[in-house]
Amino acid sequence: MSSQIPPQEHMIEVEDLNKGFSDREGGRVSAVDDVSLAFERGEVTAILGPNGAGKTTLLDLLLGLNAPDSGAVRILGRSPHRAVQDGLVGALLQTGGLLPDLTVKETVVMIAALHKNPSPVDEVMETAGITSIASRMVGKCSGGQQQRLKFAVALLPRPEVIVLDEPTAGMDVSARHEFWDRMNEQARAGATILFATHYLEEAEQFARRTVLMHTGRIIADGPTDDVRAKAGAAHVRANWAPSSGDLSGLPHVISYETQGGQISFRTDDADALARHLLTQTDAQRLSIRPASLEEAFMMLTSASTSTRAPSAGAGDHVEDDTEDVSR
Repeated sequence: MSSQIPPQEHMIEVEDLNKGFSDREGGRVSAVDDVSLAFERGEVTAILGPNGAGKTTLLDLLLGLNAPDSGAVRILGRSPHRAVQDGLVGALLQTGGLLPDLTVKETVVMIAALHKNPSPVDEVMETAGITSIASRMVGKCSGGQQQRLKFAVALLPRPEVIVLDEPTAGMDVSARHEFWDRMNEQARAGATILFATHYLEEAEQFARRTVLMHTGRIIADGPTDDVRAKAGAAHVRANWAPSSGDLSGLPHVISYETQGGQISFRTDDADALARHLLTQTDAQRLSIRPASLEEAFMMLTSASTSTRAPSAGAGDHVEDDTEDVSR
């Protein structure tokens, strides 16, 4: 990977970005609504949101595949088109097909010929984990293998920025972990990685930063642990079979459920509840689990829907009518 910018410069800058599409009734719907973001070298960021949130539209704008209605995107101080032309950006997208009648290696060789200074073909194939299927016809590859082939192609220009849209779709659990091991190697080497995914556990495990979108707007942005903490609750589990009277005086309990000899609490103060259980009851084998990113996702998007009901309805039109560009 090349090193072409001063370390103090933002890798990506997004300023007051807006993009809309026409809906079925002839109106205008915002898919990206006044978005401003900055991304740094070596940062791994998950872009999350329900269908119709604007994730794919945002990525398309970053890559220059769509032009914004207003606002600006700068990648390494350049326009998206210039950054792509200069080989500074690699992308693995849902759209864009592969030629089924070529072998895996023929595909990589063909696309490498389009770049000015590509990475060695054997090197990107090894990184993407497709060396063993080099002679396989693309049309005979599984969905996960085709995703890894697209990953190899994305690495050819020696990118400083890697943009991924549902990158592990079609991969099994083992392949997903292997893929993210390779992506983390790229991040440690200085690449900035942005990815949209429906696998929330993937974002929770691998993204240092999470940006949550809903109806085109950013509703949360920060370190993934901080976004997860916005759920405002944690879980305490214990081996305990309490009576109804035992439960009535428990502090900081939001809800609970029992199963066999175990009880699980959802609580707004896990430490206080755990202390009470250990000192005031005969509960044993306590464990504490923080709220998941999925819980934060559900709470934040639900809150955003309730405060922006008209936009939420419009977002549904975007998903129905412009699904390929506004997810």
